[in-house]
Amino acid sequence: MKSKQLLGWLPLLFMVQVFAQQKDTLTVVANDASLSVNQITKEPYDPLAPSRAAFYSAVIPGLGQVYNEKYWKIPVIYAGIGASIYFYTTNREDYTRYRDAYKRRLAGYTDDEFQGIANETLIRAQRTSKRNMDVSLAVAVGFYLLNIVDANVDAHLKQYSISDDLSLNPEVDYNPFQESTNYGMRLTYKLN
Repeated sequence: MKSKQLLGWLPLLFMVQVFAQQKDTLTVVANDASLSVNQITKEPYDPLAPSRAAFYSAVIPGLGQVYNEKYWKIPVIYAGIGASIYFYTTNREDYTRYRDAYKRRLAGYTDDEFQGIANETLIRAQRTSKRNMDVSLAVAVGFYLLNIVDANVDAHLKQYSISDDLSLNPEVDYNPFQESTNYGMRLTYKLN
Protein backbone atom coordinates (compact mmCIF):
# COMPACT_ATOMS: atom_id res chain seq x y z
CA MET A 1 0.00 0.00 0.00
CA LYS A 2 2.80 2.39 0.87
CA SER A 3 4.54 1.67 -2.42
CA LYS A 4 1.40 2.72 -4.33
CA GLN A 5 1.23 5.98 -2.39
CA LEU A 6 4.93 6.59 -2.97
CA LEU A 7 4.42 5.90 -6.68
CA GLY A 8 1.54 8.38 -6.66
CA TRP A 9 3.76 11.19 -5.37
CA LEU A 10 6.81 10.28 -7.47
CA PRO A 11 5.70 12.18 -10.63
CA LEU A 12 5.34 15.35 -8.57
CA LEU A 13 9.07 15.24 -7.95
CA PHE A 14 9.66 15.54 -11.67
CA MET A 15 7.35 18.51 -12.26
CA VAL A 16 9.26 20.94 -14.38
CA GLN A 17 8.37 24.30 -15.79
CA VAL A 18 10.66 25.69 -18.41
CA PHE A 19 10.68 29.31 -19.47
CA ALA A 20 13.03 30.38 -22.21
CA GLN A 21 15.00 33.54 -21.70
CA GLN A 22 13.91 36.56 -23.61
CA LYS A 23 15.96 39.56 -24.62
CA ASP A 24 15.07 42.79 -22.92
CA THR A 25 13.19 44.93 -25.41
CA LEU A 26 13.48 48.14 -23.44
CA THR A 27 16.39 50.55 -23.46
CA VAL A 28 16.90 53.49 -21.24
CA VAL A 29 18.28 56.64 -22.79
CA ALA A 30 19.70 59.23 -20.38
CA ASN A 31 19.14 62.84 -21.41
CA ASP A 32 20.17 65.95 -19.56
CA ALA A 33 17.09 66.39 -17.41
CA SER A 34 15.00 63.25 -17.86
CA LEU A 35 15.05 59.57 -18.62
CA SER A 36 13.08 58.19 -21.53
CA VAL A 37 12.29 54.59 -22.36
CA ASN A 38 12.43 53.54 -26.00
CA GLN A 39 10.83 50.34 -27.24
CA ILE A 40 13.17 48.32 -29.50
CA THR A 41 11.23 47.28 -32.56
CA LYS A 42 11.61 43.97 -34.28
CA GLU A 43 12.17 43.55 -37.98
CA PRO A 44 8.90 44.43 -39.75
CA TYR A 45 6.75 41.64 -41.10
CA ASP A 46 7.23 41.12 -44.84
CA PRO A 47 4.19 39.30 -46.29
CA LEU A 48 5.97 38.75 -49.63
CA ALA A 49 9.04 37.02 -48.16
CA PRO A 50 7.64 33.46 -48.57
CA SER A 51 6.66 34.01 -52.19
CA ARG A 52 9.97 35.73 -52.90
CA ALA A 53 11.90 32.78 -51.43
CA ALA A 54 9.80 30.32 -53.45
CA PHE A 55 10.38 32.33 -56.63
CA TYR A 56 14.14 32.41 -56.03
CA SER A 57 14.18 28.63 -55.52
CA ALA A 58 12.11 28.09 -58.65
CA VAL A 59 14.53 30.14 -60.76
CA ILE A 60 17.74 28.63 -59.32
CA PRO A 61 17.42 25.67 -56.94
CA GLY A 62 18.92 26.60 -53.58
CA LEU A 63 18.64 30.36 -54.01
CA GLY A 64 15.59 30.49 -51.75
CA GLN A 65 17.60 28.71 -49.06
CA VAL A 66 20.30 31.38 -49.45
CA TYR A 67 17.59 34.02 -49.07
CA ASN A 68 16.40 32.30 -45.86
CA GLU A 69 20.01 31.84 -44.68
CA LYS A 70 19.67 28.04 -44.50
CA TYR A 71 22.92 27.32 -46.32
CA TRP A 72 23.27 23.73 -45.13
CA LYS A 73 20.27 22.66 -47.24
CA ILE A 74 21.87 23.65 -50.56
CA PRO A 75 24.20 20.60 -50.84
CA VAL A 76 21.28 18.29 -49.99
CA ILE A 77 19.19 19.78 -52.80
CA TYR A 78 21.96 19.57 -55.38
CA ALA A 79 22.97 16.06 -54.27
CA GLY A 80 19.38 14.84 -54.67
CA ILE A 81 18.86 16.46 -58.05
CA GLY A 82 22.36 15.50 -59.27
CA ALA A 83 22.04 11.86 -58.22
CA SER A 84 18.64 11.62 -59.89
CA ILE A 85 19.98 13.07 -63.14
CA TYR A 86 22.99 10.73 -63.00
CA PHE A 87 20.77 7.67 -62.64
CA TYR A 88 18.45 8.97 -65.37
CA THR A 89 21.31 9.31 -67.88
CA THR A 90 22.81 5.94 -66.91
CA ASN A 91 19.46 4.18 -67.35
CA ARG A 92 18.83 6.02 -70.62
CA GLU A 93 22.17 4.78 -72.01
CA ASP A 94 21.37 1.22 -70.90
CA TYR A 95 17.90 1.46 -72.42
CA THR A 96 19.37 2.65 -75.72
CA ARG A 97 21.91 -0.19 -75.76
CA TYR A 98 19.24 -2.84 -75.09
CA ARG A 99 16.83 -1.35 -77.62
CA ASP A 100 19.46 -1.08 -80.37
CA ALA A 101 20.60 -4.66 -79.78
CA TYR A 102 17.00 -5.89 -79.92
CA LYS A 103 16.29 -3.92 -83.13
CA ARG A 104 19.43 -5.31 -84.76
CA ARG A 105 18.31 -8.83 -83.88
CA LEU A 106 14.91 -8.17 -85.42
CA ALA A 107 16.68 -6.89 -88.57
CA GLY A 108 18.59 -10.16 -88.79
CA TYR A 109 22.00 -9.17 -87.42
CA THR A 110 23.71 -11.39 -84.86
CA ASP A 111 26.71 -9.25 -83.98
CA ASP A 112 25.38 -7.28 -81.00
CA GLU A 113 27.15 -7.04 -77.63
CA PHE A 114 24.59 -9.26 -75.89
CA GLN A 115 25.40 -12.61 -77.53
CA GLY A 116 23.90 -15.53 -75.65
CA ILE A 117 21.07 -13.48 -74.14
CA ALA A 118 17.52 -14.23 -75.23
CA ASN A 119 15.28 -11.64 -76.89
CA GLU A 120 12.82 -11.81 -73.97
CA THR A 121 15.63 -10.86 -71.59
CA LEU A 122 16.49 -7.84 -73.73
CA ILE A 123 12.84 -6.79 -73.73
CA ARG A 124 12.71 -7.16 -69.93
CA ALA A 125 15.95 -5.17 -69.57
CA GLN A 126 14.46 -2.40 -71.75
CA ARG A 127 11.35 -2.23 -69.58
CA THR A 128 13.41 -2.15 -66.37
CA SER A 129 15.66 0.61 -67.70
CA LYS A 130 12.64 2.61 -68.88
CA ARG A 131 10.95 2.27 -65.48
CA ASN A 132 14.16 3.31 -63.70
CA MET A 133 14.44 6.33 -66.03
CA ASP A 134 10.92 7.39 -65.13
CA VAL A 135 11.55 6.96 -61.40
CA SER A 136 14.80 8.94 -61.59
CA LEU A 137 13.08 11.74 -63.44
CA ALA A 138 10.25 11.79 -60.89
CA VAL A 139 12.75 11.94 -58.01
CA ALA A 140 14.60 14.86 -59.67
CA VAL A 141 11.33 16.76 -60.14
CA GLY A 142 10.38 15.88 -56.55
CA PHE A 143 13.63 17.33 -55.20
CA TYR A 144 13.10 20.47 -57.29
CA LEU A 145 9.55 20.93 -55.97
CA LEU A 146 10.61 20.11 -52.42
CA ASN A 147 13.27 22.81 -52.74
CA ILE A 148 10.58 25.37 -53.61
CA VAL A 149 8.20 24.27 -50.85
CA ASP A 150 11.03 24.22 -48.29
CA ALA A 151 12.06 27.78 -49.14
CA ASN A 152 8.46 28.97 -48.84
CA VAL A 153 7.84 27.24 -45.51
CA ASP A 154 11.17 28.42 -44.06
CA ALA A 155 10.35 32.01 -45.00
CA HIS A 156 6.94 31.68 -43.32
CA LEU A 157 8.41 30.19 -40.14
CA LYS A 158 11.23 32.71 -40.04
CA GLN A 159 8.66 35.48 -39.48
CA TYR A 160 6.27 33.51 -37.30
CA SER A 161 6.23 34.86 -33.76
CA ILE A 162 5.63 32.31 -31.02
CA SER A 163 5.77 32.56 -27.26
CA ASP A 164 8.80 31.14 -25.53
CA ASP A 165 6.60 29.67 -22.79
CA LEU A 166 6.98 25.92 -22.65
CA SER A 167 5.82 23.89 -19.67
CA LEU A 168 5.85 20.23 -18.73
CA ASN A 169 3.46 19.22 -15.96
CA PRO A 170 2.66 15.79 -14.54
CA GLU A 171 -0.96 14.73 -14.65
CA VAL A 172 -2.35 12.75 -11.71
CA ASP A 173 -5.93 11.54 -12.07
CA TYR A 174 -7.82 9.47 -9.53
CA ASN A 175 -10.25 6.96 -11.04
CA PRO A 176 -13.06 6.46 -8.48
CA PHE A 177 -14.56 3.44 -10.26
CA GLN A 178 -11.40 1.34 -10.14
CA GLU A 179 -10.07 3.05 -7.00
CA SER A 180 -6.71 3.59 -8.68
CA THR A 181 -4.56 6.50 -9.68
CA ASN A 182 -3.67 7.18 -13.32
CA TYR A 183 -0.38 8.89 -14.07
CA GLY A 184 0.65 10.85 -17.11
CA MET A 185 2.56 13.85 -18.40
CA ARG A 186 1.26 16.81 -20.34
CA LEU A 187 3.42 19.03 -22.51
CA THR A 188 1.88 22.44 -23.07
CA TYR A 189 3.18 24.78 -25.76
CA LYS A 190 1.36 28.08 -26.07
CA LEU A 191 1.20 29.75 -29.49
CA ASN A 192 0.47 33.45 -29.75
